[in-house]
Amino acid sequence: MIPASPGDDDNAKPGCMKILVLDAAAGRCMAGVVADGVLVAEQTETAARGQATLLSAMVVNVLNEAGLTATALDLVAVTVGPGSFTGIRAGLALAHGIGLGLGVPVIGVTIGEALADSLPSLSHRRLWTAIEGRRGRVFLERDGAAMAVALDDLPFPAAPVVVGGSAAVQVAAGLAARGGDVTLADECLPTARHLAQVGARRHAGELLPLAAEPLYIDPPEARLPVGGLRPAPRV
Repeated sequence: MIPASPGDDDNAKPGCMKILVLDAAAGRCMAGVVADGVLVAEQTETAARGQATLLSAMVVNVLNEAGLTATALDLVAVTVGPGSFTGIRAGLALAHGIGLGLGVPVIGVTIGEALADSLPSLSHRRLWTAIEGRRGRVFLERDGAAMAVALDDLPFPAAPVVVGGSAAVQVAAGLAARGGDVTLADECLPTARHLAQVGARRHAGELLPLAAEPLYIDPPEARLPVGGLRPAPRV
């Protein structure tokens, strides 16, 4: 662990893991600091674009609110998807930059994993996490896998389900209209604390490894021209 800066003795208690959380995968930007399982700072803004700039400012804000310097961090937990191509890329780029600069691990977490952590008792229901996509499609995470599907072509659940995520209302309504046994999750998207808890468990080896790399369901819409890029101008 990188030691805290001089004067930060109160932040250097043994066993108190300080985790920076970043999320820009699901139509929002969120940064938070969780210390020893307790949320000490969190900032969230709705954002469909400009995530990289927003997240950078948020990190400064939550560290200041938590009374920490960056060197006091032990871990960075970041969402890998499913969700927005640009949001996922912005979150991961910042997370890896911070991790590399501080020499701390960067741990990937899916939206569904973190949401499941916020719903410890699902009884007999299975969790489906639905994130808004484009052109009437959603990213559906279930049973440890993710897929992109049109709202009018949702798979029918073979068992009772609870639906969370930014597109939970639309998906639950579509399933219910077809006679599905479905309820809405209490939380639409996971908080920083739940993301941090999954990250900490993965870091401790309690969960299967997951690379801190983009979980892209659809290929990026920006594509190279058919003839390739233009050659660099001569100087």
